[in-house]
Amino acid sequence: MRVVFDTSIYVSALVLPGSQADIALARVLDGHDTLLISKDILAELMTTLARKFSRDNEALSQVAVVLAVAAEVVTPHQRLRVLTDDPDNRILECAEAGGAVCIVTGDKAMLKLGSYEEFRILSLRQYLSKSLS
Repeated sequence: MRVVFDTSIYVSALVLPGSQADIALARVLDGHDTLLISKDILAELMTTLARKFSRDNEALSQVAVVLAVAAEVVTPHQRLRVLTDDPDNRILECAEAGGAVCIVTGDKAMLKLGSYEEFRILSLRQYLSKSLS
């Protein structure tokens, strides 16, 4: 399944080992699903990890390399203005450009959409239960 993770999923996975987000990321790293990421998502993640969690350049570089190798990097060709929070639009753009089946997020505004275009928007719990069934 082709999937896009919201930045909050990455942050939870990287900051809270053993969390549900960590399990979701491990599923992708184990090859169960294809993770899609864009440069905009990666940039937001690096900024968040540096500012809010004081990750140094070496730690950020390691994360960037792992995700660049583990994920399929897609380049969106259009800017969307669907949600009020602009970084959330970058998630939608990535999913659209990469032909995602779903987006996994904890963002209430995104979850309220339920779906967009051809893909579903799932909570982490929904994704894990879908992945395990």
